[in-house]
Amino acid sequence: MGFKCGIVGLPNVGKSTLFNALTKTAAAQAANYPFCTIEPNTGEVAVPDERLQIIAKIGKSANIVPTRISFVDIAGLVRGASKGEGLGNQFLANIREVDAIVHVLRCFEDDDITHVEGRIDPVSDAETVETELMLSDLESLERRIVQFRKRASSKDKEALTVLPVMERALALLQDGQPVRFMLNGIAAEDLAILQDLNLLTSKPVLYVCNVAESDAATGNEYTEAVEEMATGQGAETVTISAAIEAEVAQLAEEEAKEYLDAMNLDEPGLDRLIRAGYRLLHLITYFTVGPKEARAWTVERGSKAPRAAGVIHTDFERGFIRAQTIAFNDYVSLGGEVPAKEAGKARDEGKEYVVQDGDIMLFKFNT
Repeated sequence: MGFKCGIVGLPNVGKSTLFNALTKTAAAQAANYPFCTIEPNTGEVAVPDERLQIIAKIGKSANIVPTRISFVDIAGLVRGASKGEGLGNQFLANIREVDAIVHVLRCFEDDDITHVEGRIDPVSDAETVETELMLSDLESLERRIVQFRKRASSKDKEALTVLPVMERALALLQDGQPVRFMLNGIAAEDLAILQDLNLLTSKPVLYVCNVAESDAATGNEYTEAVEEMATGQGAETVTISAAIEAEVAQLAEEEAKEYLDAMNLDEPGLDRLIRAGYRLLHLITYFTVGPKEARAWTVERGSKAPRAAGVIHTDFERGFIRAQTIAFNDYVSLGGEVPAKEAGKARDEGKEYVVQDGDIMLFKFNT
């Protein structure tokens, strides 16, 4: 299991350059004109996790298989997209298909790269995109809620359950706020209803500040403004120079490290982006390890053992008996599965066990 993030933003903010760097491909054309990305480009990238290398060495695994995530480079949005301006309809349709939004904001000045609004103001850019998404959601909800109100007046059970969630979402939108502001403290059953509505502004957002190479390590006044805006929303930001990431993507590992050191950067922006994405979607990683391979698997935080087993194969979940579980720190400090068993650190967990980040697991199941 991975997750799918849509890279969005106004034209010419660096979306395609970032996508190319993330996927280490040239699949998306990065050019200095609006709508250079006409069809959404999707690329998968391995999730870097140094723990995988460590357990593979201990387990003498022949192969290492990281978990993967998908990024979708979506055509640039412009003001009026909710009414079909530019490639608005296509943009809105594409964004409905992703789990989270990576919103790239231009936080650099360059006279050679035009800005669709004619000025550099990332907070205003964010508001432009957010407004178009809210207008689209507002139109969608206002249209759908009429029928649910009629059904609720007739005591229809489904409508009586769904309508309160729709009303709350509509009130937020009418107040100029995105639906994701409902997510804090929402009941599980209401969350399921909200997810079924598939509203654009219900998706979690990560703001990516694209800066010039000279600002990659420190940020600038634009990134500070974005961070202030994000803090007010309870959102996260990541500062990245897409230009640096594009360079790093083409280098061998040792050369990439030297290049990053020269830029006073500890790691590629990709690593920080993925970690932020994990936090955004409440994801964790567990591992399986053996002579053939050491492999990383992704599940949502709070998942129980059978659900984690189902990520490997649905038969594992259906026939789940128990899971041998060793904490990552115990596996490493004790030197593997056998010493962990001898030290009593290999636990047999049942169906109610909640998987923890870094668990090394071996599932027992009925065929």
